[in-house]
Formats: sequence, C-alpha cells, structure tokens
Amino acid sequence: MQYHETQVIIADDQFLIIEALQKLLLDEFHILVISAVSCKQELVKTLVDYPGSLVIMDHNHIDFENIAEIGNLIIKKHDAGVLILVNSLQKNELAELSAMGIKNILLKTADRDEVITGIKSALSGKKYYCQEVLGLITDVHQEKQTAKEHTNLTLSEIEIVKAIAEGYTTKQIAAKKFVSYHTVMTHRKNIFRKLRINNASELVMLAIRKGIIDIIDYQI
Repeated sequence: MQYHETQVIIADDQFLIIEALQKLLLDEFHILVISAVSCKQELVKTLVDYPGSLVIMDHNHIDFENIAEIGNLIIKKHDAGVLILVNSLQKNELAELSAMGIKNILLKTADRDEVITGIKSALSGKKYYCQEVLGLITDVHQEKQTAKEHTNLTLSEIEIVKAIAEGYTTKQIAAKKFVSYHTVMTHRKNIFRKLRINNASELVMLAIRKGIIDIIDYQI
C-alpha cells in the first residue's frame, strides 16, 4: 500500500506528541502530515479542504463538548478516519468511541511497535487496539455478561437491536426477518421504551454497555 498517498491530520495540543508523530509518520510511512491542529475549529476547517483524511487525535486535548461530536463533526460530516491516541481511557469512553465506529485506539504509553502497528492498521482501514485497551475490552465484556442477564428484551427484540447496530434500516430489517414494516416499528418502539432511549445512536451505545452486542463484533 502507498501510505504516502494518505492524508493525515494530527489533532493534539501537546508539542512533543505532535513532533514525535510527525517524525514517525515520515520515517516509517513517508507521510508528510497535512496539518497539526490544537482545537475543534481548526480541525473542522482543515477537514473541509481535506475530507476523508485520517485524523490521529487525543480527544481529551481538543475542545470537543462531548465524544459524540467526534462522530457527528469528524466521521459523518467529513468522512474522516480516526485513530485515537490518548493518555488514558475510561470504560464508558471506550463504549462511546466504539459505538460510533472508531476501531483504532492506542494509549500514549504503548511501545513503538504497537504505535507503528496501530498507525499501519488505521492507514489500511483495519482495526487495532493496543494491549492495554484490549485488557479494558476484556473487563467490559465480563461486566456486560452479567448485565446482559438483567436485560428484559425478547429474543426478537435483541435480533432487531443487532440489526440496527449493523446499519440496517427498518425496511431492510423487515425484509430480512420476513415480517411487516409495522411489526418491526412496533418492536423498535418497545425496545426504546424498555431501554428508556430516544434514538438509534443511544441504542447502540446502551446495547454495547449491556452486552447485547459486543464491542469487537460491532467493529467487524
């Protein structure tokens, strides 16, 4: 793969991190970084000129109001790929990032080989989690197995939740399950009522937390 053809933006406000990443990208992948930005406004402005870029970011060092903004402003609006590179990560953050389709996450404590592998995977469109994040996923999975026992969804409703998480529309789910559109809509209303949510994004995040769908399965 010709990595040098890939457009990369770094979003972080830490000088040493930016310098190290720029050198690593140039030495290992022959990539010149398009821009290094330190705030949301600069990042969005750069993506207007370079949509579809790979953004290597520490969302904790960019002025996002919440993690959902990454999905709405960066991924959906500008079709950008995202590699998260952070100092630390909480389980709820991992669930939210995974729910919006981010499948490349590294901690800044990762060793050189892990960082290179993570960048290579992101450039190739493959998923990669460093070892510490994988350990966190294992912990989350074990917690979800317990939480899953307390979910009061029916088997049919669980199947619909999984289909929604995979991106199927209501009409597509109806065709897939050989039922009417109105039947699926009824299931959706019941699911939203039972889980006390209002939209599909909330559904996916809650389904991951409760173990209805798995973080790793969701990324495949």
